[in-house]
Amino acid sequence: MEGLEERAAREYEAWLGSPVFDQETKKELEALRGDEQEITDRFYRELEFGTGGLRGVLGAGTNRMNVYTVRKATQGLANYINREKAGERGAAIAFDSRHGSPEFAREAALCLAANGIRAYVFESLRPTPELSFALRELGCAAGIVVTASHNPPEYNGYKVYWEDGAQITAPRDKEIIREVNGIADYSQVRTMDFQEAKSRGLYQEIGPEIDSRYMEELKKLVLHKEILAEQGRDMKIVYTPLHGTGNLPVRRILRELGFEQVFVVPEQEHPDGDFPTVSYPNPEDPEAFALALGLAGQVEADVVLATDPDADRLGIYARDRDTGVYRPFTGNMSGMIIMEYILSQKKELGRLPPDGAVVTTIVSGKMSRAIAEAYGVERIETLTGFKYIGEQIKFFEQNGDRRFLFGYEESYGCLTGTHARDKDAVAAVAMLCEAAAYYRSKGLTLCEQMDLLFEKYGYFREGLSTVTMKGVEGAGKIQSLLEELRRNPPERIGEYKVEKFRDYEKGTVLDCRTGETAGAGLPRSNVLYFDLERGAWCCVRPSGTEPKMKIYMGVRGDSKEDGDRQLESLARAAAGLAGELMC
Repeated sequence: MEGLEERAAREYEAWLGSPVFDQETKKELEALRGDEQEITDRFYRELEFGTGGLRGVLGAGTNRMNVYTVRKATQGLANYINREKAGERGAAIAFDSRHGSPEFAREAALCLAANGIRAYVFESLRPTPELSFALRELGCAAGIVVTASHNPPEYNGYKVYWEDGAQITAPRDKEIIREVNGIADYSQVRTMDFQEAKSRGLYQEIGPEIDSRYMEELKKLVLHKEILAEQGRDMKIVYTPLHGTGNLPVRRILRELGFEQVFVVPEQEHPDGDFPTVSYPNPEDPEAFALALGLAGQVEADVVLATDPDADRLGIYARDRDTGVYRPFTGNMSGMIIMEYILSQKKELGRLPPDGAVVTTIVSGKMSRAIAEAYGVERIETLTGFKYIGEQIKFFEQNGDRRFLFGYEESYGCLTGTHARDKDAVAAVAMLCEAAAYYRSKGLTLCEQMDLLFEKYGYFREGLSTVTMKGVEGAGKIQSLLEELRRNPPERIGEYKVEKFRDYEKGTVLDCRTGETAGAGLPRSNVLYFDLERGAWCCVRPSGTEPKMKIYMGVRGDSKEDGDRQLESLARAAAGLAGELMC
């Protein structure tokens, strides 16, 4: 059987000898000759087209993001669109500020055009959620976003959406994957001359009209226009787009809502694929806020906001009135601020529907259970990934049995309306700032409001640990760790007994107290979940976008100190469990 190194060497030479690949690509590859480790990493496999699309390091090779892997993925998507007889409806394409994003977007469009599918391409970079909105607004069959979200600068990616505006889910994801994997040779991929595609109407630009329609949908979500008029002149907001797509749309929505004192971090205002001021353009990373917090201290801002490069995630800090220090909010915390605001104000205004529902993921914080119960709305859990939250909106509309009120996940993403079917940081900025203005009118800072939520619902604390394993062997090691944990689940994790063990790959839930087994009730996925005593929990899964194993955990304390102590204890135990498995 051919080994990975042999396969990689064979593919490497095939690329160098094939007329399909351009001279610049071959020059890059020729420079690697003799570097067996790098050649193996670039060619030991095809860059996997997963259930959401592609994501990988930029460069030449089958295991890299480049125009050839993008074209191949698009050819598979085009085959599927035409198989579904949806080609006449076309596809929408957006891209972010990363290296290669405009070029990859154009190449995807020209591949679609060569397959007779009209491509609607944004004239310049746009947030991911606006693509979700635009493809629904234009009546497209599918959509593509070229982005690697919050990954480091050397990455790029490619996400696929279907007509409902959400990322592809079962069974379409597997069907599209089969089409992509069915392309045996890069010579099977079609493309077209740019000018020919334009002249035949197969390449059309999306201009500012869609931007305006998107903004109008966001403004329809406002609950208290009078509060915005009252507080918008004085509330101070510092914002950073982290060199990404958020700058123009975030500033526009804040301006149109009436916020007059918005200060944008100048060093991070403009798009830049190098992300020169941060090591990692992720609003979950405290270091990404360094410049914004410096500016906030100068202007005495009420809130500090950051969006990731494709503007679907929002991170926030808020000023503590007593200390003057800016306190960070986790994605769970900011999600609960927005959720409580939406539900409480809809109830106050008589607009809370009896069939309302909030949707979250199994690894997100559990305060939402208590809030949903307090307002009498249903709470639905999905697998990790916002595409499953977007899918629930589709189900609600198809069945006519529930109305979507709010969706969120722990990784700093939420959706406040149904205008899009993916997490939307632009909409989140609008609702978060409206909430801040509302609580400000009541004499409360966001920090004080968050403390009130803890007092009312419980001191929920959540954490995340990761085990990174890069290179050829990394994915195999992660899989082995999960299989060992699946075969021999622990009876305890630290001070907590395991009450239930959920294996989503097998679709089973084992009640460890009774020995009874039931169905998990969610699609199959390589995820292991442990319900622990006293409301604690722990979940292990491989990352879908990076070479990591992720360990999520959460507790509910009786006080801040108790919650912090419990989380620290559980985090140590989870790290110890991972360490034992790696030995």
